Amino acid sequence: MRSLTDKKGEQFAYLENNVLYDMDGVATGSLEGDFIVDLVGNRVWRVIGDGVYTKDSAESIGFLGGDHASRDYLD
Repeated sequence: MRSLTDKKGEQFAYLENNVLYDMDGVATGSLEGDFIVDLVGNRVWRVIGDGVYTKDSAESIGFLGGDHASRDYLD
C-alpha cells in the first residue's frame, strides 16, 4: 500500500496493487504507467517519480508515499 498525500501532508487516498482507493476504501481509479486514471480510463493526474501533478505537470497535487503493509492491519 502506498499513501497519496496532498501538499499539506494529509493523506487523502492510497494505492494498493495499482488500484487507487479513497480513505473510505472505495476504488476511484488506478495507476497506469505514468498516470493516475479514473474508473473509465480518463487521465486525471501525472506521476513523475513519487510526485503527483496535474496532467500537464504544471501544478503539484502531492506525492505517493513508500510501500506499507496492507490496510488490513488497521481493522
